Amino acid sequence: MLLSPACGFVLFFLLNIVDSGLTSRTIGLAPTHSSGLLFGGLYNFQYVFFSLFLLAGRILSKINQRYRDLQARKHKEVFLTLLASKSKPLQHVTEGRVHQPLDHFNRQNVKTFTQRFFVNEAYWQRPDGPVFLFIGGEGPIYNFDVLAGHHVDMAKEHRALLLAVEHRFYGDSINPDGLKTENLADLSSQQALADLAVFHQYISQSFNLSSRNTWISFGGSYSGSLSAWFRGKFPNLVYGAVASSAPVKAKLDFSEYSNVVGLGLMNEAVGGSEKCLAKVREAFVLVEATLLDGNFTKVAGDFGCCQTPKNPDDQMELMQNLADIIMGSVQYNEEGVLMSIKELCGVMTETSEEKEAEMEAYNRLVKLSQMYHNTSDESCLDVSHEETVKNLMDTSHKSRRRAERQWTYQTCTEFGFYQTCEDTTCPFSGMVTLQAQTKICTKVFGISQHSLPSRIAFTNSYYGGDNPNTYRVLYVNGGVDPWKELSVVQDSSEESQTVFIKDTAHCADMSKERLTDRHSLRKGRQEIENHVARWLKTAALEKMTKSGA
Repeated sequence: MLLSPACGFVLFFLLNIVDSGLTSRTIGLAPTHSSGLLFGGLYNFQYVFFSLFLLAGRILSKINQRYRDLQARKHKEVFLTLLASKSKPLQHVTEGRVHQPLDHFNRQNVKTFTQRFFVNEAYWQRPDGPVFLFIGGEGPIYNFDVLAGHHVDMAKEHRALLLAVEHRFYGDSINPDGLKTENLADLSSQQALADLAVFHQYISQSFNLSSRNTWISFGGSYSGSLSAWFRGKFPNLVYGAVASSAPVKAKLDFSEYSNVVGLGLMNEAVGGSEKCLAKVREAFVLVEATLLDGNFTKVAGDFGCCQTPKNPDDQMELMQNLADIIMGSVQYNEEGVLMSIKELCGVMTETSEEKEAEMEAYNRLVKLSQMYHNTSDESCLDVSHEETVKNLMDTSHKSRRRAERQWTYQTCTEFGFYQTCEDTTCPFSGMVTLQAQTKICTKVFGISQHSLPSRIAFTNSYYGGDNPNTYRVLYVNGGVDPWKELSVVQDSSEESQTVFIKDTAHCADMSKERLTDRHSLRKGRQEIENHVARWLKTAALEKMTKSGA
C-alpha cells in the first residue's frame, strides 16, 4: 500500500489563527516535572492528518493526500462554526515536544530525538477525567487531531483530556540526518510503541495523572494497528483501544487488496455491477496489448504521460498508476476524494457510438484518467521508474509531510503489504508483480528480497497476526475497504471485539458525522461509542472496588 507516496504533491495550506483579541497565542503546558518536555509554538490552522497508509502507486498516494485535505476542509468548517459561536477552540490546545531515546533497547546508545505532540484540555474534568490518546502513523500530526473527529466528540462527552502524538521519523519528530539508511535502523513499530510508553510517563508526570485516569487509545490504518498493539504490549498503561481499519497482519504478497477492489466494483449496493468489473478488466487487457504491439507513443499520448513508457519498469509504473485511480475510488468510496464507485462504474459502462467498438473499454479508462487529471495539479502522469527510485533514495528532510522513504523502509523491514496483480482474479495488470515491487528494497536500502519473508514472519509472531492476543481492543472495519483483509473482522473470542460497517470505506468511522452518511456508518459509530462508554464505566467500577477494599 505502500504509499511509496510522494506526499508533497498537494500544496499545504497554512492559516495562522488568532484569538478573539486578534493576537497570536502561545500557551504553555501545565508545569512539568520532566526536564525532557519542551513547549511552545504559535497556533497554526493546519490540514488534519488521519493516519492512512501510503500506497504503492504514485497516484494512489496523491489520492490519499486529497483525502487528508478533504478532511481538513471539513474540520475547518467545524472550526469556523465554533469561532462564530464565540467559542475559542484553540484556547486550550498546546503543542509540546518530549525527548525520546533513539534506541529504547540499547542503553549504551544515548542519542535522542524530539517527539512532537498536541494536548487539548478544553473538555477535561480535572483531576480524574479519562485520557484519550490519538496515535500518529506514517505522516505528521496536526492540532486538529485534538480538535475534530469522532474521538474528539467522544472526549467531549466523557470529559477527557485529548492527546495526539507523532510517530518517530515522521513529520517534525525526526533528526536532521534521520533519513540516512544507517539511521533508519531505529525506525520500527516496536520502537514506536516504546515511545508511547515513555510519552505516557511524561504526560502523567506533567498533569499529575494517576491510576484514577483511564487511558483509551485511538488510531486508524497503521496507527490503528499501533493502537491495538499498544494495548496488547502495555495493558497496564492503556485500558482500552479503538483500532480503525487496522491491518494487524503483515503480509508480503497482499494480492487480496486488488481482489477486494474487484468485489467492490461488482457491489450493487454501492453502485457497482458485474459489467463494471468486466469493463475494467477489458480496459487493462487492451492497454497491455497496445504496449505489447509497440504503440508506446499512442499510450503515452492517450494517458497524458510525462515520458514514453518504452521499458518494462516504466510500463509497470503506468499500469500501477492507472490501477491506483480505481483502487483509490474504491478505498475512499463516497468520501468525496475522487469519484465514488457508482460514478466510476457509470463512466466504465457508459454506452457510446464509437467507430472502434473493440477499443471502447480502453477509451473509458482514458476518460477516467482525464477526469483524475482535471482535478489534480499535475501537468502530466509521471511514469518514470528511475525517478521513483531517485525520489526514494533522497535522504534530505525537505518537508514535514515527506513520508515515502520512511514508509517504504517499514514495508521492507516489517510489513510487506505489496499490492500485486499476479492472481487471476486481479482486475488490473499482471505487470505489477511481487518481484517488481520488492526489488525497491534492495535498490534503495540494500535489503535482500530473500530476507523479506522472515522479517514479516517475525512481525506476525511478535504481534499475533490477525489473531492477536489482545483484550479490550475494538477492531473497526468497513465493508468495501480492502484493508479489512488484514484486520480482525469477527469476534473470535471474548477478547476480540469488532464492529463491521457494511458498505463503508477506509477509516470512515473516524470522521465527524455528516448528513450524507449511510445508516450503517451512523450505527457503527454508535457501537464504538457504546464500547468506549462501557470501558469507562467498567474502569470506574473497578477503581471503586479497589478503593473500597
